[in-house]
Amino acid sequence: MKLQRLFKGSGMALWSLFCVAILSGFSPAAWAMTEGAERLNLTAASVGYVAVCVFVLAYILVMAEETLHLRKSKPVLVAAGIIWGMIGFVYMQNGMSEVSEAAFKQNLLEYAELLLFLLVAMTYINAMEERNLFDAIRGWLVGRGFSLRTVFWLTGFMAFFISPVADNLTTALLMCAVVMKVGAGQRKFITLACINIVVAANAGGAFSPFGDITTLMVWQKGLVHFGDFFNLFIPALVNFALPAAIMSVFIPHFVPEPEKEHVYTKPGAKRIVGLFLLTIATAVCAHSFLGMPPVLGMMTGLGFLQFFGFYLRKTFNRSVAREREKAELRQDKLRLQQLGSVVPFDVFSRISRAEWDTLLFFYGVVLCVGGLGFMGYLSLVSEAMYSHWDVTYANVAVGLLSSVIDNIPVMFAVLTMNPDMALGQWLLVTLTAGVGGSLLSIGSAAGVALMGQARGIYTFGAHLRWTPVIALGYVASILVHMWLNAAMF
Repeated sequence: MKLQRLFKGSGMALWSLFCVAILSGFSPAAWAMTEGAERLNLTAASVGYVAVCVFVLAYILVMAEETLHLRKSKPVLVAAGIIWGMIGFVYMQNGMSEVSEAAFKQNLLEYAELLLFLLVAMTYINAMEERNLFDAIRGWLVGRGFSLRTVFWLTGFMAFFISPVADNLTTALLMCAVVMKVGAGQRKFITLACINIVVAANAGGAFSPFGDITTLMVWQKGLVHFGDFFNLFIPALVNFALPAAIMSVFIPHFVPEPEKEHVYTKPGAKRIVGLFLLTIATAVCAHSFLGMPPVLGMMTGLGFLQFFGFYLRKTFNRSVAREREKAELRQDKLRLQQLGSVVPFDVFSRISRAEWDTLLFFYGVVLCVGGLGFMGYLSLVSEAMYSHWDVTYANVAVGLLSSVIDNIPVMFAVLTMNPDMALGQWLLVTLTAGVGGSLLSIGSAAGVALMGQARGIYTFGAHLRWTPVIALGYVASILVHMWLNAAMF
C-alpha cells in the first residue's frame, strides 16, 4: 500500500512545528480559547512545547530505524500516548475533559477506517503471495531470455502498473528479485534497474486511491473522487518514463542466458485476484453510490475471501489429488515435490502476516499529528504555508521534502489543516507527496527495502548520483499535470 511506509513524504509540517516551538519562546501563558470553538490554544504553553519535543524525538528514532534496529512503531506509539495524556490532563484541569475525549475518539475513528481498509488489502496481497502468484510472474520473466534493456523496461512498467493495486514495497521486492536473477554480475544494470523500479513503483501508486496510504487518505476524506485520481495517470507516467528513458541509454546490450524456473501457482490463485478486484469494486460502489465509507466494501470483500478460503479447505484433498494425477502424467517430479508441501489455505494466517509494524506506526502518526493539531499547531503551519506562500509552491515543497521524512504525517497534517484548494491543487499535492519520495533512496519504503535486497550494489550514493535525472521527471510531471488539468485549478 500504495498500502504504505518509512522515510516517505514531506517534512514541512514537522520542521514547521519544531520552528514554532523554538522561535515562540517559552511562555507559560496560558491557554486561550480558539475562535468560536471549545478548544484551548496550547501553542504558547509549556505543555505544547513538550508535545512538539516529544514528537520530534520520536521521529528522530523513527528515522534511525536502520541504525538502531528499533521498529518504527514503538517511538510514535509512546509519543501518541504522552501527547494525548498531556492534553487530557490540561482539559481535565479546565473542566473540559469531554472535549478532549471527543477529539481523541474522532482521531481514533479516522485511523480505524484506514486500518481496516489497509488490513484487507494486505491480507489479499499476502494471499496472492501464498498462492505463489508473484513467484510465477518472476519465474516467467527470468525464463524468457530478454535482454538487459528489455528487462529494465519490463520491470519498470510492471512496477508502475502493479503498484496501484498492490503496495509499492511488495511490487519493488518482486521486480528486484527478477533483476537480481537476470542481471547477476552486472552491477551497473542492477543499480539502474533498482532506481527505475523505485521511481516506477512510487509513480504508479500516485494515480490510484489504492496505490499509497496518502492517496487513500485523500480519497476517504472525500476531497478527491475515485475517478478524479486517474487524471494523474499521464503525469505519473511522465514521472517514471522520462528518467527511465535517460537511464536506459546506459544499459548494456547484453542478453543473459535464460534460466528455466518452473513455478506453479496453487489452486485458487487466479480466483483470489478476481475476488480482490471485486472487493475494490465493492469499496468504490459503497463510497460512490451509497455514500458509505470505502471500508464497508473492503470488509465485505474480506468476507468474500473467507468464504473462498472455506471452499479451498473443503476441496483441498480433491484438488491436490487432481494436480498430482496431472503431474504424474507429465512425469513432472518438481511439481510432485511441490504438491507434497502444500497445506490448506488459512485466511487468518494471511491476516497475521500483515505489516503490523506499519499499521501501528500509522496509528502513532495519526494520533500524534492529530494531538498537535488539536493543540493549535497545524493552524499555525497552515497559515505559514497556505496563506503566505503561493499554494502551488507549497504543494511542490511538500513533494521536494518527501525524500527525507515520512509523508503519512504530512499528508494527515495537510488534510487536518484542510486548506481551501481547488481540485487541481489537491491532485498536485497527492502527486508530489507520492513521487517526491523517489528523489532519494531513503524517500520511500521501496527504496529502503531494495537497499537491503541489493545490498552493496543499490546504495544511497548510487541513487543520489541519478537524483538530477529523477528530478527532471518530478518537474516534468508537475508541469504536465498543470497543463493537462488546467481546468481544475
